[in-house]
Amino acid sequence: MSLNFSQFIPTIPFILQGIGVTLKIVASAAVLGFAFGIVLALFKIGRIKLLTWLADLYTSIFRGTPLVLQLMIIYFGMPQMIGFEIEAFPAAVIAFGLNSAAYISEIIRAGILAVDSGQREAAMALGVPYPLMMRNIILPQAFKHILPALMNEFITLTKESAVVTVIGAMDIMRRAYIVGGDKYAFFEPLLIAGIIYYILVMILTMLGKVIEGRMRKSD
Repeated sequence: MSLNFSQFIPTIPFILQGIGVTLKIVASAAVLGFAFGIVLALFKIGRIKLLTWLADLYTSIFRGTPLVLQLMIIYFGMPQMIGFEIEAFPAAVIAFGLNSAAYISEIIRAGILAVDSGQREAAMALGVPYPLMMRNIILPQAFKHILPALMNEFITLTKESAVVTVIGAMDIMRRAYIVGGDKYAFFEPLLIAGIIYYILVMILTMLGKVIEGRMRKSD
């Protein structure tokens, strides 16, 4: 059977509308994951053993189970527990954010530990409170070390966001699937979706390199 892309050209604007949904989910999940990831990282390097154990357990669970399973538990399973349905968009943000936090916490933890310990000792000797030391001294330096890894996580999150199609979110992949069902041909619209994802990833990759280059120049 030959391919016929001409019949799918009018559907491209419909598929492209999914970019906004995809980026909103990814951006919201990235903010949630980064904020929670910082908390988890601080728990992991802290002196309270219970918090360290809980943070490690959390990371182990979310890194050791499929993202699509976590998404389906939140979207299909949680309503059974809380008594009301969760919309596709917040369910996706929560699932991706919680999953991303597990990976980001390890990235941030490694970045914090990479900062010269002498600076922490000097801050403590000067009587700088722990929260201020982390916020003003340690974390800004750690961020420069972990920026490439954070960008890679953001890129990975963008690609993995395609699984929201299983809960009906109208992202790029879902729209391509709808077009395929309408035309009784899936290869062409899915290939179009793949090209869109590839372009998004390339843009994010170049953006990450530009930001990294500017930060190096500022050192």
